[in-house]
Amino acid sequence: MARDGFQCGRCGKWHDGLPMSWDFAAPVYWDPRDRSVKNGESELTEDLCIIQRDSFFMKGNLEIPLIGQDSFFSFSIWTSLSREAFERATKLWKDPDRINEPPYFGWFSSSVPGYPDTINLKTNVHTRGVGVKPLIELEPSEHPLAIEQRSGITLTRVAEIAAILVHGS
Repeated sequence: MARDGFQCGRCGKWHDGLPMSWDFAAPVYWDPRDRSVKNGESELTEDLCIIQRDSFFMKGNLEIPLIGQDSFFSFSIWTSLSREAFERATKLWKDPDRINEPPYFGWFSSSVPGYPDTINLKTNVHTRGVGVKPLIELEPSEHPLAIEQRSGITLTRVAEIAAILVHGS
């Protein structure tokens, strides 16, 4: 298996390039109609989301080590934060000292195809340098995504994930 492409297990065709990251545009709870709510009650940016001034989300990278390599496969996913954690994180958004923050507790808020339900898995959100998405760490559990984050995956598994994400479950 090489990063230049993969033979798809779903359609049987060769796909150029093996995607090493997947991005989820919004938390599962986001409704595009929320954008039209007056008074700024709901907002979705590339990295942050507020829904009806009541639910708060931050995007981060869930990194999965590649076995035998010095790199990662990643999902850019959303996790919910408490109002207090969200306000603290956004207050420090452009502060280089944010890397010294303890992790924020959150709930996984993206539905990742090819895995059992990922909604509400427990997470820790580790802030990193300014301009770098936070690192999302799943709480150790027997969920397959948590196991893969701890143990790593092969490029063959990355191709399996890519086939699911390209063609659907």
